[in-house]
Amino acid sequence: MSKTRPPYPAEFREQIVELARAGRTPAELAREFGCSAQSVTNWIAQAAIDAGKPLPGKDGLSSAERDELARLRRENRRLQMERDILAKRLRGAPLPCGIETPAPSLAMRLDPRPLAFWRLMTP
Repeated sequence: MSKTRPPYPAEFREQIVELARAGRTPAELAREFGCSAQSVTNWIAQAAIDAGKPLPGKDGLSSAERDELARLRRENRRLQMERDILAKRLRGAPLPCGIETPAPSLAMRLDPRPLAFWRLMTP
């Protein structure tokens, strides 16, 4: 069985960090509040990074940067999926309704002139 639990509330973590800044050790706080000493140490390090003063050897992303990175990764996955869908349609893959679309010719894809121009040029 897994020993995972839901994340601690932000207010709880902030209070623990404040107590650590007041001079208490992570081990004392862990015993008193029922969380691991490593979690307390991680919260202290993350709070220092968020404040712009990372602890020595604890370089990392601030919480805002972490949130932005997660948002950009989600957006990137969505855009890649949309690109793949469009690429399949250009190759003549069947549409959801079962109708096959012809693959456009290379000239049509590279030439900026409208399709009507090519219809006029063909006999």
